Amino acid sequence: MKNTTLLAASLAVGATGAYAGGMDRSGMSISPLFEDGTYVELSFGSVSPDVSGTLGVSSGDVTPSYTQLSGAYKRDLSDQLSMALIIDQPYGADIDYTDGTGYAIAGSNASVNTTAITALLRYKFNENFSVYGGVRNLSSEGEVYLNIPVPNAPAGVTFPYAMETSTENDWGYLVGAAYEIPDIALRASLTFNSSIDIKFDAHEESVGLASQLNPTGTLDESMKVTMPKSVNFDFQTGIAADTLLMFSARWAEWTSTTINPVGYKAIVGDNLVDHDNDTISYSLGVGRRFNEKWSGSLSVGYEKSHGGFAGNLAPRDGYKSITAGLKYNVTEQTAISGGVSYVWVGDANTKIGNFETSFEDNTAVGFGLKLSHTF
Repeated sequence: MKNTTLLAASLAVGATGAYAGGMDRSGMSISPLFEDGTYVELSFGSVSPDVSGTLGVSSGDVTPSYTQLSGAYKRDLSDQLSMALIIDQPYGADIDYTDGTGYAIAGSNASVNTTAITALLRYKFNENFSVYGGVRNLSSEGEVYLNIPVPNAPAGVTFPYAMETSTENDWGYLVGAAYEIPDIALRASLTFNSSIDIKFDAHEESVGLASQLNPTGTLDESMKVTMPKSVNFDFQTGIAADTLLMFSARWAEWTSTTINPVGYKAIVGDNLVDHDNDTISYSLGVGRRFNEKWSGSLSVGYEKSHGGFAGNLAPRDGYKSITAGLKYNVTEQTAISGGVSYVWVGDANTKIGNFETSFEDNTAVGFGLKLSHTF
């Protein structure tokens, strides 16, 4: 039983986009580093959430669809040393409260966009043990427009607030180790991803309470944001002929990430974004090779709901998911993979001023495609 044969069943359909906690999107997979020989892949994913809440009236769907792009290149430098370059979009957020619904913060919207380039080296002591490490460059930017409820006023009475950041490039690192038994397609890897400190230039505007910022109603400042450190554990093993069991877990320290523009905090008295809990996301699946051309996989995902209040820019709390995928080997070197995910988004409660609102029975659907080639 060869490792490369059963890896075909795993499909790596992460581009379908787990609806994970915080702003996690890609899961920071380094699986291309373990491919044989010289290897390239390109992936595309699209996620369509359907998330709405009720506070007297419905908010309407507040989560626009988004896409995920990623790519990787891996090659051996010697019998023991190999390298990989991975491009992905590890973090992101999109929220849009449609105007005209009568919802308390209708017209509010926000987005966070990131792109990461990760460079890795792996050293194999023997066929069983290896260590790896590298650096990650993260490009990030964000913007938000809010209709903020006026304190002690009836629902729907708001004033506008806007903030946008510069685009910044910052650095982090990752280190890890892996244990493999190729004959049974067993591999266990543990990866630590460092936190990344970002120093944005932020521009704020709030006509409604200009006196709390400055006479022009604007404020330019330096704003620090820390993207969380995380740990990924990935495990796979053959359990029968042409059948692979797969398990992964990802912990991310989202309690270390806050977004707290000076002007917003002066007006509202709170952070724009913060997190009460760290997150652990799990996935368990089975892959099966049907013949020389076709293989498939089925997996389930889970992230615990913590309760309490979620933020209005991320009205969700945990999730459950199921993902199915297929892979077709066009030739011995080239393959096309595809997968579909269905996500049950965890119910959440949020606060808008003195009012509480609930987001329940929400879902998301994602699909991904990957083209891979081994030279």
